[in-house]
Amino acid sequence: MVRIRAFEDAAEAASQGGVSWGGAATGKPGEVRVKGPLHLSTGQEAVATGVCAHLGPEDLLTSTHRGHGHTLAKGADSTKMMCELFGRATGYNAGKGGSMHIADFSVGMLGANGVVTAGLPIAVGAAHALKIRKTGAIAVSFFGDGAINRGPFLEALNWAQVFKLPVLFVCEDNQISATTKSAPMTAGTNAASARAQSLDIEATRVDGNDVEAVSDAASQLIAQIRAGSGPRLLHAITYRQKGHVSVDPATYRKQEEVAEALKDDPILRARALLAQRGLGEQAARIEAEAKAEIDAAVAAASAAPAPDAAAAYTDILTTGEGMWK
Repeated sequence: MVRIRAFEDAAEAASQGGVSWGGAATGKPGEVRVKGPLHLSTGQEAVATGVCAHLGPEDLLTSTHRGHGHTLAKGADSTKMMCELFGRATGYNAGKGGSMHIADFSVGMLGANGVVTAGLPIAVGAAHALKIRKTGAIAVSFFGDGAINRGPFLEALNWAQVFKLPVLFVCEDNQISATTKSAPMTAGTNAASARAQSLDIEATRVDGNDVEAVSDAASQLIAQIRAGSGPRLLHAITYRQKGHVSVDPATYRKQEEVAEALKDDPILRARALLAQRGLGEQAARIEAEAKAEIDAAVAAASAAPAPDAAAAYTDILTTGEGMWK
């Protein structure tokens, strides 16, 4: 959880021309090192951590435009991720994909996705392949509460249930869709869970800021899926602490609401719980290690080379005259 938080804080600072959480400079004062849209998952760390703790590299995962936390929790390399955000040749996509397109097939991370809900049918297709191949692995798809109002949500859940596919759908319900509250735009009570149940998919609702609760629920659902139950849905209630993008001050939310939500920060809750169990020193050491890791990632990304201009003509599909000869 603190690795994710450190990464998001450093990326946020780099996109605003500041310094990272641990104090390492991201560049010259005021220099913006991360350009383009940067969607942070700050405050949602317990969901990614609690779910991915029960997955192996053979299990497959799809994410959202707010995917840094999921990607890190699935085992991706923080330095290669930071290099990608910085637009460096040493990034996951050689600096050409940016924040919303990071993938690492070696750890089962099929990719983040800039299109709302697009990850669900991809995960369902992956789950169908896993079932045909009888690998014993499962697919997991993270999506936000705003996604349940789009067509691919119903299509993905329906296909998964009809074919009893090994897939876990995780609704990361941060209660806001971009800059608008989700509730007024969504009909029904507990809509993500209710819509899944209408297709006879069992759904579990959980406090998404309680990492142990998320972990316990995910463990049970994943065990059922591995045993052949077919799809399951986990509905985790959390809170997006930052604006829609890293340079968004989120003035459309009342400051009182944000202040109250920050009291329920998942890392603060986990830290307090560990202290109660006599593990405060261990928790502090883990946090210090996370800060050092991400500061090193920022330093590496700052020093890494930019892509060669000729790279703009690679990784593309030619549809010109040569194809029709």
